[in-house]
Amino acid sequence: MLFHSSVRQELARSFGATLVVLVTVVMTMTLIRTLGQASRGSFNPSDVMLVMGYTVLAYMPTILTMSLFIAIFSTLSRMYRDSEMVIWFGSGKGLATLLKPLFRFAWPVLLVVMALALLVLPWSNNKIEVLKEQYERRGDIERVEPGQFQESAGGTRVFFVEKNANGKESGSNVFIATTEAGKETITSARRGQIQRVEQDRFLTLNNGQRLENVIGKAEFKISEFEEYRTRIGADTLSATDFVPVNTRATLDLLKNLSLQNLGELSWRFGLFLAAINFVIIGTAVSSVNPRVGRSANLVFSLFAFVLYNNLLNLGQNWIAAGQFTFAGYMLGLHGSIFLLGLFWVAKGHNNWNWRSLSGMGASRLRGKAA
Repeated sequence: MLFHSSVRQELARSFGATLVVLVTVVMTMTLIRTLGQASRGSFNPSDVMLVMGYTVLAYMPTILTMSLFIAIFSTLSRMYRDSEMVIWFGSGKGLATLLKPLFRFAWPVLLVVMALALLVLPWSNNKIEVLKEQYERRGDIERVEPGQFQESAGGTRVFFVEKNANGKESGSNVFIATTEAGKETITSARRGQIQRVEQDRFLTLNNGQRLENVIGKAEFKISEFEEYRTRIGADTLSATDFVPVNTRATLDLLKNLSLQNLGELSWRFGLFLAAINFVIIGTAVSSVNPRVGRSANLVFSLFAFVLYNNLLNLGQNWIAAGQFTFAGYMLGLHGSIFLLGLFWVAKGHNNWNWRSLSGMGASRLRGKAA
């Protein structure tokens, strides 16, 4: 139908514009947060753009759902405001008949949301964790930054170099504080450089002094040196077997239905189910009175979106803690909202009100009594 095609065209324009705005806002906020994390040493500063891209990709299911919801609400509310819905209703069609063109437009978006939530979301989270782990496991020499105190990977040494003369191979005014084997050692030198002998690397310090102290004793040993050499290695952290649940593939979660895995599955499947429900909710709440305006419905729509997503987060935690079962919570949350949305659409389709509903209930009671 011509009306259906015009509705889908307007939905496409509104959805595209909303998606561009939301992606821009999320990218800006993510960039600011990622730069803050990089400045605190959580990520390599050179990986900021990669981390930002993976983070935005992880947010895409929610962004697409919100863009679809806003597009449906804005398109239908404009049609109410311009009295186009009056013509549609006057032709014998109701509000429920709009669900068909809306879902015809929305089904590709819903499939993308499902693919992102089930496949891309754990992949992007895993990439972020890998970048973070690689940066945390870098060697001591790679951690040294001129003019900054840097802690070693194992937390047993603190380095300070005033400035580098040749990249990170040499520097001046070197300070190293070490705590290991029950001893505290402070070494300072005018200059330091890295020398390579075959496959090994050595740190050579020139014109400095070394202070040793046994922890718990008031005895100090001070020595001066013209040249001091020590072998250095990667000194990386040992890899752990712990894998965050949000980085595990969906198939792996389905194979091991522990409480934490069920909580993560409720979040991933909930993103897709919420997207379907928001198509119905957007159809129901878009009904506005042109004389009153749409401010109240717009505020309610945004509140409903935020509340729904917060319930998804809370449900993930509750299921992981064993407070709710997976099936019970999914049916209770998504099922109840689905039925409520259909009832709301049916109310607008049949032009029900509280008086008519109460009258229908009273007539049924009288019929049973008779």
